[in-house]
Amino acid sequence: MREQTKEAGYPNTPGYKDRDTSKAAAKSMESKASTIRRKVAECLWVKGNQTADEVAKELGLSVLAVRPRFSELLAHESISDTGTRRQNTSGRLAKVWRLTNGLSL
Repeated sequence: MREQTKEAGYPNTPGYKDRDTSKAAAKSMESKASTIRRKVAECLWVKGNQTADEVAKELGLSVLAVRPRFSELLAHESISDTGTRRQNTSGRLAKVWRLTNGLSL
C-alpha cells in the first residue's frame, strides 16, 4: 500500500512508496498529474476502452507518467476494468480500462 494517505492528498496527488526516490518522483509529478489524469480520462472518453500503454502512445507521453494516473482514476472510481486483456508493448497482457464516471474529475 502507498505510504501517502488520503489525508496527504492521494489520489488527487501522486502517491509513493516508502523510498526516497519514489517520494521524489511523486513530488516531481505533483504539478502535472491532474492534467495528465484529465487527458487520460478524455482519451478514454473519445477513443473508448484502452490499455495504459495505448493511452500513453495516443497522448505521446511516457507510459511511466501515464500508468500511475490509471491507479489514481481507479481510486476515484472513474475507470473500471473491462475484463478484456490486450498485449502491451512489453508483450505481456494488460488490462483494458473503460471510463465509468464520464469526465467528472
